[in-house]
Amino acid sequence: MLLESKKEHFKKTFLLAYPVIISQVGHVIVNITDSVLIGHLGPIKLAACSLGISVFAVLMVFGIGIAYGLTPHISREFGANNKDACGKYLVNSLLINIIAGVFVFLGIYGLSTQLSNFGQAPEVVKEALPFLRIIGFSMVPLMLFLTFKQFAEGLNFTRQAMIITLIADGFNIFLTYGLINGAFGLPRLELEGAGIANLISRSLMAILMMTYVLRSKNFKPYLHQAKSKFIEWKTSMEIINYGIPTAFQYLFEVGAFALAALMMGMLGPNFQSAHQIAISIASATYMAASGIGAATSVRVGNALGEGNFKQLKRAGNVGYLMVLMFMGLMAIIMILGRTIFPLFFMSHPEVVEIATGLMIIAAFFQLSDGTQVVGLGALRGMGDVKIPTLVTFIAYWVISIPLAYYLGFELKMGGIGIWIALSLGLTLSAIMLFWRFKKLSKALIINKNN
Repeated sequence: MLLESKKEHFKKTFLLAYPVIISQVGHVIVNITDSVLIGHLGPIKLAACSLGISVFAVLMVFGIGIAYGLTPHISREFGANNKDACGKYLVNSLLINIIAGVFVFLGIYGLSTQLSNFGQAPEVVKEALPFLRIIGFSMVPLMLFLTFKQFAEGLNFTRQAMIITLIADGFNIFLTYGLINGAFGLPRLELEGAGIANLISRSLMAILMMTYVLRSKNFKPYLHQAKSKFIEWKTSMEIINYGIPTAFQYLFEVGAFALAALMMGMLGPNFQSAHQIAISIASATYMAASGIGAATSVRVGNALGEGNFKQLKRAGNVGYLMVLMFMGLMAIIMILGRTIFPLFFMSHPEVVEIATGLMIIAAFFQLSDGTQVVGLGALRGMGDVKIPTLVTFIAYWVISIPLAYYLGFELKMGGIGIWIALSLGLTLSAIMLFWRFKKLSKALIINKNN
């Protein structure tokens, strides 16, 4: 059975990864642009943006995780050249994701009614409420977009989603600027305007991605089953059994960072604003790394479908090597630019000083952050989702969050203590997931040889 060289793996993984990376970074650039534009309105507005995004992100990533339950099935069946099964998985995933999008929105709306109980400044809560509810509704079109995006990526088509994402993101930045500031003849809506722009751009993404998949000749051989056979309980449960654990993986990690944002808010609006600045910058590198993780998941899934376990192991190892190289470079850039990047958001002296300290910690956890996201992707491609979910729970909620509170408040280390604890959680998760991938890939090879 063909075993590709590391050079070939690098090339194929890169060709899959770079469109996903550009798409993911495009989303982050939009979020950073929002934070920059809102930051110029003052610390209260930026703190409200941080609070809204933190709460939204907790349930948003749960929905994204459910959508990601489709890709391993598509990549595996693609590797096994089973076209009809791909179409069947798409139809069932579409129904699941639309229902999930509605429930996630309802969950976000429910959380929004409890913001005043989270120990946040009243003026921050007042500004965050309408913004959070508007972006919460954007989950419905986002889940529709992700259904067709994950289907296409599982079949190794990644560039089209990149193009669609960039078009929508460019439109979003234009609309956000206009609605925040009242430019281009649009009303001045400030923070609410950013939420409305987000909702409109995600709706545009959903329409364009769905149209591309349903009309492109590239997917006609896979959509035959989608037309002739519809919802099937067994197929839906297979997707859910992958999607729910993946959703909890993201929920545990992002939930930990969201709770950290709330802890920072308990220290005051300036700390919360600094957290939003540092996390916005760190998110850009994380999303790029998640693109490598997504490509690794597809490559591992393809090899699994082919039954080529040596190639599976090599695909995972190449993903790890690529992300370490990339995140190492990002760490250096963060350290060198730690006093410069915060100034793009605002010039408030105390906020900038706090953000500069957080940037140093963010630089150090780059390698761990990249390694753990590739580990999750590689294991997801192998169909291993339950143990990694337990790993993320232990790393973030058993160790990292209690330690964050202890360092931040009991030892009075403030924001630095909270971020040190987050860094430790990322590192523990990365180590345990790497060990898990090595163990499982080795076992597959040994069992096949026997």
